[in-house]
Amino acid sequence: MPDVNGKQKVLVVGAGPVGALSALYAAGRGDDVAVYELRDDLRDPSTTPLNFTKSINLALSERGINSMRHAQCEGLLDAVLKESIPMHGRMIHGRGQDGELYEEPQIYDAQGRYIRAVDRAMLNKRLLDYLEQMPNVSLHFNHKLTGADFKKNVAWFEQRTLAKTDHAQNPTGNAPTKLDKDRPKEITVDFDFMIGADGAHSAARFHMMKFARLAYQQEYIDTLWCEFHINPRSSDSSFAISPNHLHIWPGGSFMFIAIPSMDKSFTCTLFAPESYFTALAPLSAKDFVSSFSKNFPGVCPELISPEDLRQQFTENPHLPLLSIKCTPYHYRSSVVIIGDAAHAMVPFYGQGMNAGLEDVRVLFDFLDGHDVYSESPKLATSRKERRAGALNAYTSQRTPDAAAINDLALRNYQEMSAGVKSPLYRMRKWLEESVSLYLPSLGWSTQYSR
Repeated sequence: MPDVNGKQKVLVVGAGPVGALSALYAAGRGDDVAVYELRDDLRDPSTTPLNFTKSINLALSERGINSMRHAQCEGLLDAVLKESIPMHGRMIHGRGQDGELYEEPQIYDAQGRYIRAVDRAMLNKRLLDYLEQMPNVSLHFNHKLTGADFKKNVAWFEQRTLAKTDHAQNPTGNAPTKLDKDRPKEITVDFDFMIGADGAHSAARFHMMKFARLAYQQEYIDTLWCEFHINPRSSDSSFAISPNHLHIWPGGSFMFIAIPSMDKSFTCTLFAPESYFTALAPLSAKDFVSSFSKNFPGVCPELISPEDLRQQFTENPHLPLLSIKCTPYHYRSSVVIIGDAAHAMVPFYGQGMNAGLEDVRVLFDFLDGHDVYSESPKLATSRKERRAGALNAYTSQRTPDAAAINDLALRNYQEMSAGVKSPLYRMRKWLEESVSLYLPSLGWSTQYSR
């Protein structure tokens, strides 16, 4: 296998946004890159992401934007931003003491910085399209990682004949073909370096744990989520509510949010304890709407009809929220895990995907800094040794950084579901932004600017 001279053979497990971006970084540095994905081609509209329904909107922040900027793929970032919607702040919805509905905007940043709403499928498609154009990249869909030897740098994959479209918590019961019953064909793939970007239920992490002394912590919080949909206005096909805000209906221990889409609809999510979902399920149609109207005033029937609301609640899966911390993120020079595979987090800080994209930039900064891509004959160590040093440095820096974002995400649920209505919260936010804006010499930064 090549080490000091020649190209590295990089194996990327997972073709989601984080895996695809890592493949772009590696391919741009001249590596031979092979991307293996459990599911069918993610650009196919019939392919459902493993832990999402078919339409999912995400918040894209500077972390993710900067990581794509450094991918050095001409036109990539412009194409993504062109299909995104700026969200300058939150829009808090409620009902006043006079019984009237109200909307209260809360900007994210006093200096005008903002996040963007992006469609996950669009982002994934753009990244995969760029990868497909690169001569040193091959894409392999419907391949399941079944084993790996990180001392010999060999991996085994099953070639699946039936696309995997269900979720572990919501199986669709795909019927196996005859070949599936007999056992799918297994292939052997050698590599110099594996990047595991295959999500919270990572196979790469599972197999790495057999070699690395990996400390692992997993927590399911007592909150489920269910997706809903707000259609454009029927009168003129415009946005039903402001497109430039993240809309929140805070409810204390639960909340309803809405994020704009390019087709002028909104992707919405109900976050609530499992007991709340259990209590809603048996209610009559009238009581169901009444409960929703009481807790999330202005949603039904104003934005979603009673029939659509009940149908979406019944038909869309009620999925759990998982938080994962582990360390180390690597084993020797052979493998590193990034994104949700390393630090899955709850979505309340809007940084899960962004942190994963940032992993890619930080990882390759370390690889570059340790001369992994240098061809100088004067280097005293082999490429393999330099790569091991880079991965060790990456784990040392990235583990506490990702753990901090993970903790912020957990804590932000209370802020979004209850704190945004508190006068004390609004006063604190005003004070933080004023100090940051008018006394910059103090070095104070608000939470969203860091």
